[in-house]
Amino acid sequence: MDNHSKESNSLLDLVLPKGILAYFTVSNIEHTEETVNIYLSENNIVPQEYINDKLVSKGFFDEIRIQDFPLRGKDVYLLIKRRRWLNESTGDTVVRNWDMVAKGTRMTKEFAAFLKVVSRFQTGALAITLV
Repeated sequence: MDNHSKESNSLLDLVLPKGILAYFTVSNIEHTEETVNIYLSENNIVPQEYINDKLVSKGFFDEIRIQDFPLRGKDVYLLIKRRRWLNESTGDTVVRNWDMVAKGTRMTKEFAAFLKVVSRFQTGALAITLV
């Protein structure tokens, strides 16, 4: 990773909910005079509880839109694409269980609240304000 990438990730760590870059990749950032849109795609990392199963990535659910804290007077939106996998042995669709992630790791209340919101909505375009 070059210095520019390290600086970009450090800046993103300050802007995004703490810990999100462990599970998501920023695929795009768009900004206008009024808004900043940060596009996040869930990484293809098998959920821990399925580590011994044969999972195949089957793309993403519909993107959801979550309003985050404003930045320099601009509304900030996180546009999130959650991944889904197919469990080849059961035929079931699998998603990451954010409740299990929250219980098994140390994270800020802010990030736990963020994960709770993300886990509630798997499809649709919804604007939610985190408090």
